[in-house]
Amino acid sequence: MDRKKGYALIILLFAIFVMSIGLLVATPVWKTQIQREREEELIFRGKQYVEAIRLYQMKHPGSFPKSFDELVEEKCLRKLFTDPMIPDGEWDIILPYSGVSLKKGTAAQKILIAPQSALSSIQNPQIIGVVSSSSKLSIKIYLQQETYDRWLFFYGQDPEAMPEIVYYGEEERD
Repeated sequence: MDRKKGYALIILLFAIFVMSIGLLVATPVWKTQIQREREEELIFRGKQYVEAIRLYQMKHPGSFPKSFDELVEEKCLRKLFTDPMIPDGEWDIILPYSGVSLKKGTAAQKILIAPQSALSSIQNPQIIGVVSSSSKLSIKIYLQQETYDRWLFFYGQDPEAMPEIVYYGEEERD
């Protein structure tokens, strides 16, 4: 009898060892899959903001929303989406750089990226899009960009040409 209990214990330990190895192998795969799903969600949500700004433009030609709440109030956006790549979910906003005006169907050559918290200190803001504030390296390459803070989603964007980016609070570099 004792011998059978010993074999049962060895088989149980071996099964636990095999399951542990399986979990060690599966964990990185799960993390990668979760990151890929978040990337797809980031693209979907970013495009929702671009579409909402396009609809806003159709309702108010020549003007852009001053806040994300305006997009919901004007029924251009069903709800405010969070940035899936960062814990607090707060997007950075994309604005045309001062002196650069957007016309329908043209891409901005220079844009300003600012955190949402800075929106109140910007005079006459014109939100044209969103970008994640996460500088983490992505799995997917989106519009030839490898970090989430370079995945730009803005109205009038030319997918073939990356605009010059100026970050809020930085001096313009010439």
